[in-house]
Amino acid sequence: MATLPDQIRRALRQLPQVPRGLALVWRAAPRLTLVWGLMLVVQGVLPALMVLLTRPLVDNLAAALGPDPTALRVTAVLAAAMAALMALGEVLRSAAGYVRAAQAEAVRDHVSALMHIQSMTVDMAFYDQPEFFDHLHRARRESGSRPLALLESTGTVVQNGITLIAMANVLATYNLWLPLILVASTLPAGVVVLRSTVRAHAWRRRTTEDERRTWYYEWLLTNRDTAAETRLFDLGPYFRGRFEALRRRLRIERLALAREQAWSELMAAGAAFAVVGATLAWMLWHALNGGATLGDLALFYAAFNQGQGLARGLLENIGQILSNSLFLGDLFEFLALKPTVADPPIPITGSAAVSAPVGSADSVGQEGIRHPASDTSAAGMTAPTLCFDGVTFAYPNARRPVFENFNLLLPGGRTTAILGANGAGKSTLIKLLCRFYDPQAGRITLDGVDIRTLPVAELRRRIAVLFQTPIHFHASAAEAIALGDTGTPPDDAAVHAAALAAGADALIARLPEGYATPLGVSFDRGVDLSVGEWQRMALARACYRRSPLLVLDEPTSAMDPWAEAAWMAGFNAIAHRRTVLMITHRLSTARHADLIYVIDRGRIVESGTHDDMQRGGGRYAELWAAVDEPKPSEGGGNDRSP
Repeated sequence: MATLPDQIRRALRQLPQVPRGLALVWRAAPRLTLVWGLMLVVQGVLPALMVLLTRPLVDNLAAALGPDPTALRVTAVLAAAMAALMALGEVLRSAAGYVRAAQAEAVRDHVSALMHIQSMTVDMAFYDQPEFFDHLHRARRESGSRPLALLESTGTVVQNGITLIAMANVLATYNLWLPLILVASTLPAGVVVLRSTVRAHAWRRRTTEDERRTWYYEWLLTNRDTAAETRLFDLGPYFRGRFEALRRRLRIERLALAREQAWSELMAAGAAFAVVGATLAWMLWHALNGGATLGDLALFYAAFNQGQGLARGLLENIGQILSNSLFLGDLFEFLALKPTVADPPIPITGSAAVSAPVGSADSVGQEGIRHPASDTSAAGMTAPTLCFDGVTFAYPNARRPVFENFNLLLPGGRTTAILGANGAGKSTLIKLLCRFYDPQAGRITLDGVDIRTLPVAELRRRIAVLFQTPIHFHASAAEAIALGDTGTPPDDAAVHAAALAAGADALIARLPEGYATPLGVSFDRGVDLSVGEWQRMALARACYRRSPLLVLDEPTSAMDPWAEAAWMAGFNAIAHRRTVLMITHRLSTARHADLIYVIDRGRIVESGTHDDMQRGGGRYAELWAAVDEPKPSEGGGNDRSP
């Protein structure tokens, strides 16, 4: 564990984050920040002007009450001037409050945008590492407030610094060593602030994972998706106990830090009080010996008292600047994460991104099977031939690779099914194809073009995917489908066609407001769907995206046999003029593909058409024989799963 001096040194190295944080605020709200800065200068000068008016006001008031009644007019003018300064201070304070509120909203939105962009930019591999979640948690925890807090702390330092310099000049007129005593009396408080700031930040970093665990337990206890299982197994008391135990430990540690800080602050305040008492005693002795007037005494007390408060506040705000810079370091640390899955230096774009159509000759698969040439998609692009060539891939921190020297060919314009048990590597193929990850060796090509030479966004526009666990978008039914392609204006006819192709038109027709019905129960008038119905909506979303490559991950897993049979009957409308990759564990779904691959532990163990593999007597035939149910021609739509 690092010692306190080491922690302080590391903390001071974070001070360069201060100008970065201020620049962030400036980019978010430049005009508001300029107005706020001008207000700071005026607010910094006002207290000094009011203190300077104190001596002539008191002296003239004393004279007006004595033998010189003409001093009453001067006293009234001085009092009016002081009242005007006080009124101006209140006006500026109120105006500054509004400006800070406007700044806060602008900065919060700006930082949120940076966080969202970065979260969508970093590699999927980051989500496989606990350290990434620590980065994200620390950055997200206070990212919206810390930049503005840094600005306010810096502004307070500037404002108080201006006032303190003015007060020091006032005190210097009595004795040059008074400003030095003023600063020295606040040094113990400055040490306390620095020490407590560093210790608090170190504790927050050390307990990041524990704090994330409390959020996780709270999510388990309050989320709708977890409500059924936690109630059925009576998990509420268990997770509540885990939450409370963790919170109790964090609370005890936090209070121990607060207790130590409070005691240190008390000691520092005692030292400052002793200095103030000694200095005031000196000034009183000086006044009793005729060295100062009553106005001088009032001026000195006001200047020294305010000066000490300002100096202490200045040190505290410097500590807050350090604290904010430490937390901003967490934000900038997150924003500095660089993805490895990125566009190539010289990407292949446009028509050059795909080689000439494979229409002149048939392509040959890795098992020696000849496949027909590519067809043309609805979007006017060639339905590509997809090839995994010698691919080796392992997830971050995984003990063994998912694939080693893996080869796979999907003929263009045809439907290929990948059949295998859970954990065989089927879904990993989708992640590699979409470049959520890059393989450690080998390459993936579309019509012979390595997908790593394509711009990432362009590659993904060519792919529509029905994920195994699709998102339940809480939007209208029409919008939930149109989200499949936000790059083009919504097209009602295309939305209806996609719903019809996916078999979702009937369920939408039963909704209270049809395509305008809000889905999900998070918002007003929302209607919840079954698991199978949500899957139909996701399939419609994939169909809406006019892409030449369609990937379906367990498309019938949430369908009953009747729904599956109805969906497969209309499957040709979905697959028309596309290259389709269908990942499934259902034999009844796989049999409709033009080509079937059986995958086991990251390797292709068998491939061919349904009829050929049935006659071949291999593993595929054994799986069919092991299912003691009528054949599809007899019963139709049976769920035959390996």
